[in-house]
Amino acid sequence: MDKATQDKKLKVEPCYTDIAVIDLSFNERRLLMRSKKMMCTLLIMLLAIGLTCGLSQADQFKIAIMQDQKGAAQEYKSLVDYLKLKGIDVSFVGTSNYTEAANMFAEGKADAMFSGSGVAGSMIIKDVAYPSVRPVGKDGTSTYWAVILAPKGSAKYTGSNDYFTGKKVMYCSLASSGEFYFHAIGGHKTAGAMMKAASHGAAIDALSKGAADVAIVKNRVWDKMKSAYPNLELVGMDNEKNPDGTLIISKKVEQKIAEKVKSALLELKNDNSPEAKAVLDGLNVQGYIETTKGDFSHTISLLKQAGVDKSFNFSF
Repeated sequence: MDKATQDKKLKVEPCYTDIAVIDLSFNERRLLMRSKKMMCTLLIMLLAIGLTCGLSQADQFKIAIMQDQKGAAQEYKSLVDYLKLKGIDVSFVGTSNYTEAANMFAEGKADAMFSGSGVAGSMIIKDVAYPSVRPVGKDGTSTYWAVILAPKGSAKYTGSNDYFTGKKVMYCSLASSGEFYFHAIGGHKTAGAMMKAASHGAAIDALSKGAADVAIVKNRVWDKMKSAYPNLELVGMDNEKNPDGTLIISKKVEQKIAEKVKSALLELKNDNSPEAKAVLDGLNVQGYIETTKGDFSHTISLLKQAGVDKSFNFSF
């Protein structure tokens, strides 16, 4: 075969095998790219679903507040925001009275409540809630007790209910440093009249104006106000302490959630974040400390002396 013939054959006989290989490689790459895109899209969708699920799985926690406590929800706003960062979605449920609150605890309609020791202790006795934590004030206090006040120069409290014979006595309703204490020491059996004040401060003011002969109030309030009432003096007091502002939790609440809330509140005092500082400053506290039924030993004893039992309907 001469050279011209060879050249002609080379021109008309393309290398189909090589072209086929190149075409196949290109298709594979295209399919691979499509597969990668599909996988990335799928991963993004799964991630989005996961994040959505994570947000929807924040633990729900319902705190009961009295409907007549104006501004209560706003007072705890910084705490609500802080707990949300910890995966706890707090909401408030209104209740018109403490009997309703107890029923809400028993029915799982409310998970917790911040309350004074009288109401908290009553809920413990009724076996619908238990104590979790309580705040420590900026002054380092977390307890209080009842004090008996009278006009300056009055006789000292004798420890007998005879002391109240014929007297007009003023106090706060359902308070360990008020109505509960007065019933526990038997003063209601001899008093000439019993009057309820809107607050401990209001009771002190009313006493100073002669509207009552005796007032039973919270010692912390008296300590802050006594310089403004030189015409009044302390004539008696309870000898034991009560936990103040305790968070009580319904026995219906899942233990995992209760512990999560408790841990978040206990960690507040060591948290240097702006959110934690907002809570501590807003509520005027150093932090929270663990609180148990043992801390309520005196309160529960006092309440039982006053007549509180499982059937107590928050009224005398």
